[in-house]
Amino acid sequence: MSTTTAPATTREVVDAFFARFGAGDMPALLDLFADGVDFHVGGADNVPWAGDRTSKDEIAAFFASFGEHLTPAEEYAVTTTVIDGDHAVVIGHNRFGVLATGKTFTNHFALHITAVDGKITGYRMYEDSHAISEAFTA
Repeated sequence: MSTTTAPATTREVVDAFFARFGAGDMPALLDLFADGVDFHVGGADNVPWAGDRTSKDEIAAFFASFGEHLTPAEEYAVTTTVIDGDHAVVIGHNRFGVLATGKTFTNHFALHITAVDGKITGYRMYEDSHAISEAFTA
């Protein structure tokens, strides 16, 4: 069981999100999300994590899909975080291998997080869906 301090500001929520994601602390990560989140990741049908979600069970399945389909990150970097009130935009890049195909992809991403009262209410990932889809194609 994890012991965590509840974040209050948007910056604290974003920092807690990446710390908990990086540590693989799924219960603490899910605790950051409000009930009924506006959660969207665009992408091709062959990308397992693409699509809309609203419940914590769906969000848990989203994060679990990475370990089911990808190698551990070869690279993962957050390069910029911009905060404006309840909104944060995080820019970064990562590189993963796809277990089923053996292909790798480099993904430059922007993540828009909306945080209200210490909870994530909006999660929109903008990533290189073409590169990811190609890596999932045998």
